[in-house]
Amino acid sequence: MPARKRAARVGGLRRGENVAGWLFTAPMLIILGLFLLVPVLMALWVSFSDWGGRGSPFSGDVSFAGFDNYRKILASGGQAEQDFGTSLRNNAWYVVLVVPIQTAVALLLAVLVNGRALRGRGFFRTAFYFPSVTSSVAITVLWLFLFSASGAVNKALSFIGINGPNWFNDPRGVLHLILDGLGIKTGPAALTDNSVLGVSFWDWLSGPSVAMTAFIAMAVFTTSGTFMLLFIAALQNLGGDITEAATLDGASGWQRFWYVTLPQLRPTLFTVLTLGLIGAWQVFDQIYTGTQGGPGKTTLTPAYLSYSSAFNNQQWGQGSAIAFVLFVIIVLMTLLQRWILRERPVSQRKMRMYREVSATSGAKR
Repeated sequence: MPARKRAARVGGLRRGENVAGWLFTAPMLIILGLFLLVPVLMALWVSFSDWGGRGSPFSGDVSFAGFDNYRKILASGGQAEQDFGTSLRNNAWYVVLVVPIQTAVALLLAVLVNGRALRGRGFFRTAFYFPSVTSSVAITVLWLFLFSASGAVNKALSFIGINGPNWFNDPRGVLHLILDGLGIKTGPAALTDNSVLGVSFWDWLSGPSVAMTAFIAMAVFTTSGTFMLLFIAALQNLGGDITEAATLDGASGWQRFWYVTLPQLRPTLFTVLTLGLIGAWQVFDQIYTGTQGGPGKTTLTPAYLSYSSAFNNQQWGQGSAIAFVLFVIIVLMTLLQRWILRERPVSQRKMRMYREVSATSGAKR
């Protein structure tokens, strides 16, 4: 067959494959476009309009409001800005504590249940994963009972002489409580007199409230099992050659984990941290079922504030603006995390050190 005809035939087959591929994916693309892309674009328009929730947001009665909705939550100096700043403060502390703790707990559980010496590994995997498949509403209701003033948690604390707080009704910041115990009642003027988004620096540094601390414990309890499965899958796919070589070189168990196993888990670690970060910034159902932002707005989150502004206060443009600001925050945090966990080239100094160690080990053998 001439080369020109062969090339034409191959090109025709490739065009046929492309057409078939688009035909097979077209139904899903249409569904995603109708139920995902179109609503997102509609919400984006609402964030720039004065729509009041009645009729179509594209009707002639709805006018373009520009950045007024964004200005209200970011630079108005009013209650809307203060509420948004408070929600960001609360959610930021939630993210700072939940993401690293749940990742560390998930990795620890994965290492434990992946060990060959552990009997009944299937039972423990199921037990650790079970809270992740339980309804978040049911878990929240259970948590409300456990952390009530006369709940099981305070009963357990009373056995060791600790008078537990009324968890979900206590708005005090944890760090402020610690400082108060050390005799520091108020912060310096540089922190109390300056503010961001209507919240003073001193309040930004108050730490999570006692109520939010209970939600943090619940998040770690319910999500660690899911991420444990990801780490187990990654651990089972690791080759044993490098670990065996490290063992022969005299590396301890901790050194093998820190210098051999953990670096190989970088892709999975990035996935777990990314999913944990996104989920932590989008916390809503626990707040809606539990405290609805109370006490004193110390469990208010941007996701719940967006819902409350739109559905309760009928400020649909402001609620949509909060949602898109939250979207930008999540994207920026994900990109920052990707940059921090990126693959870095080995420096010349470390390469020389590795060669010297290899040469020394070879000479001893």
